[in-house]
Amino acid sequence: MSTNNSQARKASLKAGSNLSFFEKYLTVWVFLCIFAGILLGRLLPGIAVALDAMSVYQVSIPIAICLFFMMYPIMVKIDFTQAANAIRAPKPVILTLVVNWLIKPFTMVAIAQFFLGWLFRPLITGTDLIRGSEVALANSYIAGTILLGIAPCTAMVLMWGYLSYGNQGHTLVMVAVNSLAMLFLYAPLGRWLLAANDLMVPWETIVFSVLIYVGLPLIAGMYSRYWIFKHKGREWFERRFLKYLTPVSITALLITLVLLFAFKGELIVNNPLHILLIAVPLFIQTNFIFFISYVAALKLNISYEDAAPAALIGASNHFEVAIATAVMLFGLNSGAALATVVGVLIEVPVMLMLVEFCKRTAAWFPREPEKATLRDPRCISAFK
Repeated sequence: MSTNNSQARKASLKAGSNLSFFEKYLTVWVFLCIFAGILLGRLLPGIAVALDAMSVYQVSIPIAICLFFMMYPIMVKIDFTQAANAIRAPKPVILTLVVNWLIKPFTMVAIAQFFLGWLFRPLITGTDLIRGSEVALANSYIAGTILLGIAPCTAMVLMWGYLSYGNQGHTLVMVAVNSLAMLFLYAPLGRWLLAANDLMVPWETIVFSVLIYVGLPLIAGMYSRYWIFKHKGREWFERRFLKYLTPVSITALLITLVLLFAFKGELIVNNPLHILLIAVPLFIQTNFIFFISYVAALKLNISYEDAAPAALIGASNHFEVAIATAVMLFGLNSGAALATVVGVLIEVPVMLMLVEFCKRTAAWFPREPEKATLRDPRCISAFK
């Protein structure tokens, strides 16, 4: 038994690993970046303006570089060959796809419209200048929440699945399937929902943004993964390459946030309440989607080890893609970009809360503990 537990533990560490130091305290780093960005914008405004001026076809070169290195480490970790395994156990994958693409985008719009477009509207004054046109700041915030709502998580959900003792192999399958779906569905769904909320975005712009910020790192990740496996082997990839690559994504995210808040610092200083107002619909949406998925998995008689990651992948967001797209479509200093950053602020603490809820309610589901990423007897017995 001890040998099996040791092997399972080693396998789980390869599959998901614990939260790194950067990832564990992501919310803290984001707050520090807010202060650093505000300080930079107020003390040295010329630097932020000069960086933003370095652009080609409205694409900021410094931001584009940061966003590529934000996305590439995520994509290179995904084994897309695992997508074929979905055929053998389709229910969790079908549940994830239905929630992520047929339910989540529309509930996000409804919740954001209710809170930001109506209930909090009197508190959100001002306008955004987007592509030469003035847009109500509340509508710009709604645009940011829409971009979050149509971006299912394909990175940190591996950690949420690990921490909840879920089936990490099946989590990889769901991540692969959702990544491929996002490549084809994100642009048309995003443009349609934005247009329905009076935010017209050129079709070419959003397609270009998806190709640059999803397609390019996805192709680079798939190819480099194949090349490394062929010439260096899986063990070198997992032990050496990923060890140095993992902090890159978070570091790139934090640098991007410093630049974002260097431009938005004035708005935050003048309207700190806006951060809280944006957080309310995002918090409600995250919990609402989680419970829809979790209850549906319970009704479908899906085992806990598959149900937990299926619910968590729907609840969490791929905020890297959302930030990248918001910057590309609306600009670095837009309210939409700020709204996506608020998504980062609440993501980690809320998801850790939901992970704990999963562990405490595992007994509601059929159990298949042999699928768990960590087969420590103390953990399994705690769920019985």
